[in-house]
Amino acid sequence: MVIDGHNDLVLRRWRGEQARHVDLDAARDAGFAGGFFALYVPSPSPPGDPPDPPYAVPLAEPIDHEDAARVAGELYDVLCALPVRRATSVTDFAEGEITAIAHLEGAEAIAPDLSNLGDWYARGVRSIGVVWSRPNAFAEGVPFRFPGDPDTGPGLTEAGRALVRGCNELGILLDVSHLNERGFWDLAALTDRPLVATHSNAHALCASTRNLTDRQLDAIRDSGGVVGVNFAVSFLREDGLVRPADTGIDAIVRHVDYLVDRMGIDHVALGSDFDGAVIPAELGGVAGLPRLLAALSQRYDDAVAKISHENWLRVLAATWR
Repeated sequence: MVIDGHNDLVLRRWRGEQARHVDLDAARDAGFAGGFFALYVPSPSPPGDPPDPPYAVPLAEPIDHEDAARVAGELYDVLCALPVRRATSVTDFAEGEITAIAHLEGAEAIAPDLSNLGDWYARGVRSIGVVWSRPNAFAEGVPFRFPGDPDTGPGLTEAGRALVRGCNELGILLDVSHLNERGFWDLAALTDRPLVATHSNAHALCASTRNLTDRQLDAIRDSGGVVGVNFAVSFLREDGLVRPADTGIDAIVRHVDYLVDRMGIDHVALGSDFDGAVIPAELGGVAGLPRLLAALSQRYDDAVAKISHENWLRVLAATWR
């Protein structure tokens, strides 16, 4: 059974595109039990795949709240039309079923005064990424740079601090993936829930701005949180290159091993970025998950269940009301 920290299937369906990685029929056969389904409002000019390193892609332009709320509503309707359950409790996950956590990737659909936060909660949103890699009313994301580190800009705004408190009160998970380092530390100082990065990797192994420093990993561990390992080739490889044919499952295992050594096995999970990133060709998509679990089982035996799903269930139980 695999619970996954991130996929962009909803965006693919909203655009009328064919899924690259998440075939729902194949997913059931592969033991994919769902996880975080992103409601991501795309920028008017998406950055595309990064060039060969070194590169420094600027932050995307901010997007208007009203436009974002409209598009996020359309994405939510697409999610509701998928043949999956929607999770508001950890008991909603079950073997042989696919269950979706409605996740806002970037909080632009939330009004800066939080006046519609309760409405999104009522619709079933249980996870919010404060930012994608662009600024909004709440914080600033990291630009895509390699090599680089996540200390790239200012921390949370006053609206961002209020968002943290509001999500804590309702029991909405806050995702620090895409958030810059100052924002991370502001959130860490405010929240009373475990710190979570749904789809990020170890900066020590791949010096992308999107990856987490050892200090950040330690803070996530100390909060009782979890990091979902991202399968994006450019966040896995030491050289930052986008070479899926030359990047194997072992690159994912390498980051899992590093995080387990640094944080302990209770704080490591999977966060594929299926349908939103270039992933190792050897994995292919959800159908390749059994091969990844087999590789991890050689190292972790039965404890691989913590990485595949148990750590996500623990953190969700500690976060949701």
